[in-house]
Amino acid sequence: MGAEEVEAILPRLGFPIETSVEAAGADRMFDVEVTSNRGDCLSHVGLAREVAAGRADVFGGDAGLRLPVASDTPVAEGAVADLASLRVDAAEACPFYTARVIRGVRVGPSPDWMVRRLEAVGLRSVNNVVDVTNYVLHEQGQPLHAFDLACVEEAKIVVRYAETGETFTAIDGSHHLLGPSNLVIADAKQPMAVAGVMGGLKSEVGDKTTEILLESAIFDPLSVRRTSRALKLASDSSFRFERGVDPLGVDAASRRAMALICTLAGGQPSEGVLMAGAPDAAIRHVTMRIQQCRRLLGVDLTAEAIVDMLARLELAPILENDGAVVRCVIPTFRLDLRREIDLVEEVVRLYGMERIGVGSRIAVEVRPVQARVVARRIIASTLVGHGFHEAITFTFVSPSQGKPFLDPDSGAIEVDEACRRVGTRAEPMLRPSLVPSLLNCRKSNQDVGNSQVRLYEMAATWQRCEEQVKEAHRLALLLDVDGAEGDATACEAALRSIRGAVEEIVHRLGAVEAVVLTPVEVPGYEVAADVGVAQVRLGTLGAVDAVTRDRFGLQGPVVAAELDLDALLGFYPSTPAVSALPRFPAIERDLSIVVDESIRWHQIEQVVTGVGATWFESLLYLTVYRGRQVPKGRKSVSLRMVFRDPVQTLRHEAVDGEVKKVIAALTEALAAVLR
Repeated sequence: MGAEEVEAILPRLGFPIETSVEAAGADRMFDVEVTSNRGDCLSHVGLAREVAAGRADVFGGDAGLRLPVASDTPVAEGAVADLASLRVDAAEACPFYTARVIRGVRVGPSPDWMVRRLEAVGLRSVNNVVDVTNYVLHEQGQPLHAFDLACVEEAKIVVRYAETGETFTAIDGSHHLLGPSNLVIADAKQPMAVAGVMGGLKSEVGDKTTEILLESAIFDPLSVRRTSRALKLASDSSFRFERGVDPLGVDAASRRAMALICTLAGGQPSEGVLMAGAPDAAIRHVTMRIQQCRRLLGVDLTAEAIVDMLARLELAPILENDGAVVRCVIPTFRLDLRREIDLVEEVVRLYGMERIGVGSRIAVEVRPVQARVVARRIIASTLVGHGFHEAITFTFVSPSQGKPFLDPDSGAIEVDEACRRVGTRAEPMLRPSLVPSLLNCRKSNQDVGNSQVRLYEMAATWQRCEEQVKEAHRLALLLDVDGAEGDATACEAALRSIRGAVEEIVHRLGAVEAVVLTPVEVPGYEVAADVGVAQVRLGTLGAVDAVTRDRFGLQGPVVAAELDLDALLGFYPSTPAVSALPRFPAIERDLSIVVDESIRWHQIEQVVTGVGATWFESLLYLTVYRGRQVPKGRKSVSLRMVFRDPVQTLRHEAVDGEVKKVIAALTEALAAVLR
């Protein structure tokens, strides 16, 4: 095919041509943009498949695809296993490794035709052996590497992770310090190459080389990417391994390179091949509904036309279910085809995006906002009404800040050294709680002189429970105590404020039951309480202790709350209950009772509401007093009871008896004394 045809076909198939440059002779060099999911097209063979598949729709007729084949090469006496050995200690990062030995090579300049072709794609010629590995990489997309076998200690190849402190000198002369996350190809003593990235200077093929070991393998894309980024070392090989290579192309590329080396550099291959692992050649089937393809494209394509297009892409399509479904056998080089929609995209690529009509109208289906979204908006608006500002913080904290907030029997989740960016090296731990994040945010406000800070955040947290990662969505609140450290009255006011915000959130989301606080001891808090509604535990609120504040560098006292966001969202939507407005006035009675310091408000509330007083409507907390008139170890709690008769106006004397019942119950249950 001519250059003009190629230039017309590739952009139509989704491969834009960035530049087109005249090369040596009559050649033309195309700089083609290839998406990251099409690793199979990072080679001349891969793009040739695309051009052959798309030619019929542009120029008509079929274009035969002639793949390069490895010519037969005479085999030398002696098995490869007698000349070298192979061991893979990291099968998860190297599922398939092959090695061939070629003896009697004569390293020298490459022929002019190969030099011209390599220069046409921007590569300089090194020698006839190295040039072959580069040539086959660009031809077939499979990276290869040739080792000087005489430089391989004990002729032993070991695929393993590097040991801490090992060093490596790459063929470009750069020096690197390796770690346990770096996969290497080593001999009996030291690393010779960084797997999938670059070979080393020690085993480089040179003028004195007579025996080579030819490597062709598969390396885990994530492992290659991590190592390449960590060492700041990139190559044509790493670029392809990061995007995935054809499992069945490993041995084919090795045989192709072996044949070329024997042709250009002489020598003979030893009998057999060293192999470890096996390629993942499992047959994958993907089906596509014909009607679904038509619906998505808006084009009434026939089943035969769809099958023809898929067949040109070597997908071996077969119609099933009376022509309603097409089943495709996915070639091993097409790692991107996994779902039905992937096949639809293949059809539209060959059919031509420019042939898809554009409608003048778009049908939009109006749906109500999801309940969880509405509930989150209610939470946000409620907290903003209470003076809180939303914080959006980083998901990482330092271990010293995060570990004290781990749940019992839970572990921390930290990013390994290879994945740590420069900015997160000091904070490698995924936060187990939102409170450390808000405390850091409070410190930032303190540094710029902000006071009376109120913050909230809705986000995810992570902990490790029995080797499983537990992700939870939480709501956290933090506010300043408007007073000096040790000011009990100011701390109580702050706790009442944060409790009031929590109660309003719960009630606005639809819970009809009261919020109950149960005192508990929680690490990191001076005083704390479990927050619950009915049988649902929501979380914890309390005053942050001095040790924790010092850890975050805070100068003033703060209170915080952390709640289970999913449990909160579960209260919404509620079924509203409507009742008529009261027709008659209520009678309010205030009481001040002296109780032990250990008595909590919810205990008083339970006693008062448990009396079942006639006409009783509600109970309100007023205040608490500690002073000279109250004995030490006791406190005075003021409360307000509201009574109302729905059918007539109440008289005070009618309520007196009910109030006496309440006082008697408080005296009996809590040893309360009326002030």
